[in-house]
Amino acid sequence: MPLTPPTSRPSFEENPKLAKAAHNLSTLITAIAQKKIPHAQQQKINEIIAGVNNFAGPDPELLKQVKSAQAAIVKLLDLELKLVPQNHYQLQWMVLGMAMFGIPMGVAFGTALGNLAFLGICLPIGMAIGIAVGASKDKKAKEEGRQLDWVAK
Repeated sequence: MPLTPPTSRPSFEENPKLAKAAHNLSTLITAIAQKKIPHAQQQKINEIIAGVNNFAGPDPELLKQVKSAQAAIVKLLDLELKLVPQNHYQLQWMVLGMAMFGIPMGVAFGTALGNLAFLGICLPIGMAIGIAVGASKDKKAKEEGRQLDWVAK
């Protein structure tokens, strides 16, 4: 059972944001089609795409629908098949690094030195740590063949 691509609409030509989101979704489907995924996951992805294709609302709502469909497909692939897009872990860990490393280090330095300005200084340090951890996880996923040939835009 092949994956069904999203259908083109006349509003894609009028609305550049909608056209970009639809293009991202169709390139994601193309990247997934290059991988051999089980029939059950193909069916779930086709159901998500059918929800987008059958949507009859206005353009702003369609844009939300397309973006949520893309996020749902990426989440499905990550949870069930451990397939991730390029830079997935890097983006995920950048935020986690700021929250897990940057803020606690900033609070510790700020309280020890009596100046909470160090909270802002340590956020980029935490971000760098998170990017490094995420990049190594992305590299490992690529070596294991679990990375899609698609970058989230």
